[in-house]
Amino acid sequence: MLKPLNVGMIGYGFMGRAHSNAYRRVNNFFDLEHQPVLKAICARSADKAKAFADKWGYESVETDWRRLLERKDIHLVDICTPNNTHAEIALAAAKAGKMILCEKPLALNGPEALKMVEAVEKAGVPNMVWYNYRRVPAVTLAKKLIDDGRLGRIFHYRAKFLQDWTISPELPQGGTALWRLDVAAAGSGVTGDLLAHCIDTALWQNGAIDKVNAMTETFVKERKHNLTGKVEPVGIDDACAFLARFHNGSLATFESTRYARGHKALYTFEINGEHASICWDLHDLHRLQYFDHRDQGLTRGWRSVHVSDGDHPYMGKWWVPGLQIGYEHSFVHQVADFLEGVAKGKAAQPDFRNAYQTQLVLDAVLASAKSQRWTEVPKG
Repeated sequence: MLKPLNVGMIGYGFMGRAHSNAYRRVNNFFDLEHQPVLKAICARSADKAKAFADKWGYESVETDWRRLLERKDIHLVDICTPNNTHAEIALAAAKAGKMILCEKPLALNGPEALKMVEAVEKAGVPNMVWYNYRRVPAVTLAKKLIDDGRLGRIFHYRAKFLQDWTISPELPQGGTALWRLDVAAAGSGVTGDLLAHCIDTALWQNGAIDKVNAMTETFVKERKHNLTGKVEPVGIDDACAFLARFHNGSLATFESTRYARGHKALYTFEINGEHASICWDLHDLHRLQYFDHRDQGLTRGWRSVHVSDGDHPYMGKWWVPGLQIGYEHSFVHQVADFLEGVAKGKAAQPDFRNAYQTQLVLDAVLASAKSQRWTEVPKG
């Protein structure tokens, strides 16, 4: 018999759907000791929460997250709310002894994130942050190749995450759907929203970043605010680019923008080593491009590895070789790893402390852009 693990989710937007799907599907494909039970959905609007509960199979509805945390039948709290609410909810959830899964970025800044880390570690509750791109099989395979020494010494890391959905100056800021454009709710723009993913993957694959040199730009300076109805200054960054030096001596470039026409979610990375190079593109997420200089000269060249075989990370749980999976499966993999960690008493990554390292890099990037000079990343 599987052990039920009752989930209380706070928030019902895009990420709420992705997480709910993962909870519902994980036991169909992974052999685990625990089974997530969609026990309660929490949102300020009772009607919208009820509609979400009916569609996704949640057993009950709450409109106050504090009430959700008081419930003895809730084992795990999933925080899918705007960034400025993560800390308060997580601190209370840890105090209540709940397991916690939190959307990224972990917090608004490093000091706030550290309080969250200390709270979950003091409470001894399992915790994790939804940096789901680690669980794309091709990205996980890239990590394995690096750890196995296939690339040798790493020289370069370059990543970008490009979108185009905020170009119109008529787009308002704030409110339920557009809180990412409101600095009070989001903390930052593309830096915390998009580059956070790139940074998390980079730290995981290539180790610590020592220093950064960044620039940011806000192209539309004022937007109407959905909550006040007034035209107000825009405080988030629309674009960010930065240079970085990793502790292992490699150099890096990172770029992100929401002003790149034709790109809806172009996330790519390339890593160059002394023996080999790899690159990956979210638009073709099941493929890993690989070049090995040690191949015979006559046939040396870039190869496209179709990551779908049973020997590839996670793929043995899905279909027959050659059939690909998609974006939503990365969340299923994350839930599976979290539940396996709970069963074994071993934290699955990235946990809060691991995500705190990403937060410190984010802080350094924003500080560097403001000072227009190289900035060291604090040691967490």
